[in-house]
Amino acid sequence: MAQIKIKQIKSRINCPAVQKRTLDALGLRKMNHTVVKEDTPSVMGMVERVRHLVEVTKA
Repeated sequence: MAQIKIKQIKSRINCPAVQKRTLDALGLRKMNHTVVKEDTPSVMGMVERVRHLVEVTKA
């Protein structure tokens, strides 16, 4: 499968708890942290929930 690179570009401070848990599930712990994930529907659904906090590119 294709892979995507997800980078947290905004702070999680003052975000709802569900968005913080979504960032944790993606493996993003702090600002400018980058992870590489498979491009699956479940991962893309999580990215969509926090799209204002992350930046997505092809890996």
